[in-house]
Amino acid sequence: MTRVTISDVARAVGTSKKTISRVLNNDPNVSKSMRQRVLSVVAELNYRPLTSARSLATNRSFMIGLLYDNRSPSYIMEVQAGVLEACEAQHYSMMVQPLVSTSADFVERIEDILTRHQPDGLILTPPLTDHPQLLECLRQHGVPFASIAPRHPETCIGVILREREAAAAMVDHLVSLGHRHIAHILGDPEHGAGIWRLAGYRDGLKRAGLKEDPAYMVQGRFSFESGVAAMRQLLALPQRPTAIFAADDDMAVGAIWAAAEAGVSIPRDMSICGFDDTTIATQVWPPLTTIHQPVREMGRRATQELLLRVLNKGEPKMVEVDYEMCIRASTAPTV
Repeated sequence: MTRVTISDVARAVGTSKKTISRVLNNDPNVSKSMRQRVLSVVAELNYRPLTSARSLATNRSFMIGLLYDNRSPSYIMEVQAGVLEACEAQHYSMMVQPLVSTSADFVERIEDILTRHQPDGLILTPPLTDHPQLLECLRQHGVPFASIAPRHPETCIGVILREREAAAAMVDHLVSLGHRHIAHILGDPEHGAGIWRLAGYRDGLKRAGLKEDPAYMVQGRFSFESGVAAMRQLLALPQRPTAIFAADDDMAVGAIWAAAEAGVSIPRDMSICGFDDTTIATQVWPPLTTIHQPVREMGRRATQELLLRVLNKGEPKMVEVDYEMCIRASTAPTV
């Protein structure tokens, strides 16, 4: 089957190839009627522009890169889905690149990505959102970026959630069930999310008139394995907590696993809740009480803001999205 070319589209519309190109590149200086005619013919002929040709014509790669150093596969899958949605809406492709931000050759890896792929912009996820060497490298190269949940949202564009407020609301929920011995499995200290969720936990305790107990604050790493280890540590305490708030769902599920291992019934003997509302929250038993973070939407909105900058279509900003409490079967009134 012969491939449809831009010349075929121009001939069918009765205009120039330049006009077709301007429409496909979302040039605002094309009339609405012409845009509709071109897009109608493009759909009718099933025309697919070659990325290489578009790149030569516009000096763009039409690629957005998603960079991550995150131990939660469910979180990254949701972010990736949102980024892809926004990219496809603007006829962009997406590159996904895992990184280890603590590696000795981290900066060299970034330089290599920028040289080989030449992305028009990058989406950064925690903890890369706050990595000083990465941010400096991108600024030196003039590469636009948008951040998801950065520690300092006033300095960049992207998207954030009111995580501190959400974490405090989860503690409020546990207190309303009669719990007074509430532990927290902390997130990675390199992530802004870990810092904000700990602050929210403390806010919730203070609001309820409860004292902080250092033994009830156990370090995790946003991973199932760290949730298991933290839960084992909490179960070894002389006075066990009656409720545990983990800073993400993976750690909460790890805590449920360790509880089952020790013969502790959830929620009869102990309540457990998480944060994020990733897919695993409804796959585990009992279903996990958690905070819904619209991760896919956050990926999509961050990419939309980035593309505003890349395509010079408006003034990008830091977008704030809301959370939602998801009360399920892993929390119950204290006995």
